[in-house]
Amino acid sequence: MSDNRWSANRRTFVKTAGAGGVVALAGCSGGGDGGDGNSSNGGTSGSTDDVPTAQFVLNPAEADVAIEEQYQPMFEYLESEVEVEIEASRAESYTATLQAIRNDQGEIADISPSAVIAGEDILDIVGIRIAYGAAQYFSTITTTPDSGIESLSDLEGELIYMGDILSVSGTLVPLTVLQDAGLDIGNAPDGDAGNFEAEYSDHTTAREQMVQRDDVMAATTGAFSSAPYVPQEQFEEMSQDFVDISAEYDGAGDEIESSGTQLDLLAVSDPIPRAPLVTRSNWDNSVKGEIEEAILNVEGDDLSHGDDYDGEPLWFTGVQEGTIDDYEMIRTVLDELGLEFEDLS
Repeated sequence: MSDNRWSANRRTFVKTAGAGGVVALAGCSGGGDGGDGNSSNGGTSGSTDDVPTAQFVLNPAEADVAIEEQYQPMFEYLESEVEVEIEASRAESYTATLQAIRNDQGEIADISPSAVIAGEDILDIVGIRIAYGAAQYFSTITTTPDSGIESLSDLEGELIYMGDILSVSGTLVPLTVLQDAGLDIGNAPDGDAGNFEAEYSDHTTAREQMVQRDDVMAATTGAFSSAPYVPQEQFEEMSQDFVDISAEYDGAGDEIESSGTQLDLLAVSDPIPRAPLVTRSNWDNSVKGEIEEAILNVEGDDLSHGDDYDGEPLWFTGVQEGTIDDYEMIRTVLDELGLEFEDLS
């Protein structure tokens, strides 16, 4: 990555919602003592049979995935390994996931890599999720075959649809890629971009908006969202790392025929550390250590649904031990973009 992205004056990432909107959680299940997860006894509350509860906050990466159902095998596994009742909460945004931990409204979280740096003072990294042996993943920038866009430089003056403003693969890393290509990112993602326009949502929405809208010239998403629509040979031509490392390589292009949609690849990022599972640092309960151990011991079979399940499977197949050092690449990206998350964290 080029040095011209480093800035002596780092911008402060502004809040994207009012205090109430930031910490609100959607889809909370009921539980003992109201299931609020922030009682004075360290974040667990007793049910009728005195089994402690733990709030598991889920990070909303894609709008079309019923993430509470997707994670059900993990919840059942933890409850089978540890004497605990897991209560699931789907956060409204990446920001809300982090704020739930900061405000003692969650004990465990599926969290974005960007939140690791933002919340390193309040969370403990349990481990990095791995998918089919890969602890790294990739960001992509794609366009449609009829867009007339042949390179990143062609995106000057155009509208690009991105992921959540805190999404590493949907927004932050792609911004560094665009900047490397000579585009002026301005104050994006917490302000206006320079010589292009940007809209933000989630990976699925970004991809679909590009396909459906004539004014959207490109989408920045994780490869897990784009690769099924990109011919495999395009990845082979652009990124050997993707071929060697990515869990999405084997399935690249698989959805083109059935969906009638093809995307063309404009850029592939360097490998990115996958998102971690974390626990709240100030969670003072003996069950915390037992849960962390169980998470690190989980195997692929433990995360599988039954044959009658027709939703999205859980995307990871295991968890390997991780530390804050594994996310130094993310800290570098934030520095290169001149961003701080202290107002959010």
